[in-house]
Amino acid sequence: MLVKKTIDRAVAASALVITAPVMLAAAAAVRVTMGKPVIFSQVRPGYREKPIRIYKMRSMTDERDAAGNLKPDAERLTRLGKLLRATSIDELPQLFNVLKGEMSLVGPRPLLTEYLPLYTPEQRRRHDVLPGITGWAQIHGRNSRTWEEKFELDLYYVDNWSLGLDLRIMLDTFRTILRSEVSHGEHATMPRFEGTKPRADGAAPTR
Repeated sequence: MLVKKTIDRAVAASALVITAPVMLAAAAAVRVTMGKPVIFSQVRPGYREKPIRIYKMRSMTDERDAAGNLKPDAERLTRLGKLLRATSIDELPQLFNVLKGEMSLVGPRPLLTEYLPLYTPEQRRRHDVLPGITGWAQIHGRNSRTWEEKFELDLYYVDNWSLGLDLRIMLDTFRTILRSEVSHGEHATMPRFEGTKPRADGAAPTR
């Protein structure tokens, strides 16, 4: 883990320098098309479910309906936002989280804090490692997978982590981005997690 954190911080620092022009251009585009704020931040559960504040490039507007509620993600996600997500440019600000030691380059994605009570004991094990900017689930279908399938992929990473696996995931992430293979299935973003439904045979959900 010490080697992993050292590599994470070294790569994150280098990546911030290299991608600085891209982030500045993206920030300017967000400012012009969507206004302030340029950076979206939110508290998410990190390692051992410790709360951390993550940062992302803003990709959606704050449009609301007549009742004052935010409109569905699909309606608020802009053309620029779709581009930022397809190229993963929106994730670049999380390199600062990596520098702070709150995240890793590779690991299960940090999800909403409100999902914590909905996890099965097995699913909660996804927090036994640092959350990551990319992960095993991201290179295996991303949002085209069901929540249960994504959790299974997260747990595979937790149980089989190695520096070699991290390298493979990072290389596959770059290939996915270059080929524009980011899939969201029928949704602009993942639908909300409502909890894992019990199996039809009455058995507890398993991996």
